[in-house]
Amino acid sequence: MIIRETEQAFIMTHQHEHARLSGEIARRFHTHLFMDETRIAEALTAVYEHDRGWIPMDDTPIWNDGQSAPFTFMDYPLLPKLLCYRHGIDEVEEGHDYAALLCSLHYSTFELIQTSRQAEVVRFHDHETARQDRIRAKLAPLDEDVIQRQLRILKLCDGLSLYVCLNEPGAAKENEHPWYKDGFTITLVPGERYIANWLNEQEIRVAPSLFEQAFTATLVQKEVPKARIQRVGLLEAYQEAEWTEQQVAFTAI
Repeated sequence: MIIRETEQAFIMTHQHEHARLSGEIARRFHTHLFMDETRIAEALTAVYEHDRGWIPMDDTPIWNDGQSAPFTFMDYPLLPKLLCYRHGIDEVEEGHDYAALLCSLHYSTFELIQTSRQAEVVRFHDHETARQDRIRAKLAPLDEDVIQRQLRILKLCDGLSLYVCLNEPGAAKENEHPWYKDGFTITLVPGERYIANWLNEQEIRVAPSLFEQAFTATLVQKEVPKARIQRVGLLEAYQEAEWTEQQVAFTAI
């Protein structure tokens, strides 16, 4: 679950919904950024589906007593999170080998997965490395430069979607989530640093430009009142909250 907290409520967005927005962003990218046009459909599948392992977890949000807030994707307990990662990649691989390769690389390059010596993390990393080797052998020959470019596209679109989820619409740069005040760490073209800005409560500009043309996308979420959580608990308050739709317009320049 992705959470943005306000004074009165938690704005809650499913991970798979956030991934859907990531895919809507990616499919508007300039075609040449993908490098290999024959792989664009599979790369887009990876972007749209990269968080599908969270679907069952997000159906039942749980409370984090230590933070007095719902658990988020950042602080969710490690073991079930690793299981969700693996299950989601397994599901993608059932029909899309190349997309599963990109999803596997996405998760296995997380800093925690790269640096932790916990046995469960090491097992996850080893399992995904074996998966990547198997898929590469099955699909050989593959162009590693294309794989790495399309992996960066996945990560950049993941970040752009999170930018929408984690920031108050229309936020001034100084009030944005700290991850984004200085722009995105992922780049596609050497020397370029992508910076997003809210122009108003609906419009976002990303510079340098990534998009073929301006477009509007939606994000479905729930606003769950804190007072209601105190009265009936998180799960009931979440279930009775109505779904709302946020519209976001990305400019082309």
